[in-house]
Amino acid sequence: MSHQTNQGAAVDDDLKLNNHLCFAIYATAHSYNKLYKPLLDALDLTYPQYLAMLVLWERDDLTVKELGQRLLLDSGTLTPLLKRLEAAGRVRRTRDLEDERQVRITLTPEGHALKQMAAPIPAEINLATGLGVQRIASLRAELTILRAGLEAGPRNHPKSKS
Repeated sequence: MSHQTNQGAAVDDDLKLNNHLCFAIYATAHSYNKLYKPLLDALDLTYPQYLAMLVLWERDDLTVKELGQRLLLDSGTLTPLLKRLEAAGRVRRTRDLEDERQVRITLTPEGHALKQMAAPIPAEINLATGLGVQRIASLRAELTILRAGLEAGPRNHPKSKS
């Protein structure tokens, strides 16, 4: 009987919100978004637009497909975001001359200039975490490993066994 009670307690613990890693990640992402919002509002960027700009500041002149691969976004999500960046004068979208099925994204002079305005943001965000540079790097590495494991799919999952 105590085994059954212990099992029930374990199930109850499993179903507590604060015991879920996914909730800790979700809540942390929400807190990050609140920190980024005023900084990005000053640049007239949304967080997803900021991420796209980060990729383009690293390497300008990418196809939508390449940008989507870096951001883990499909073209259906990326296209409206890029249209808004283009309307704001930050990027230019043009058909690839060698393969007209591909759309290339390049930074405009305003898009390049925005990089200098955004330069202080990472340090401000890192400072707000209260973690040091090494701890942030370690945590980022752990999350990258976690994401890779999740993307690899279920392993040894009881329901996946025949």
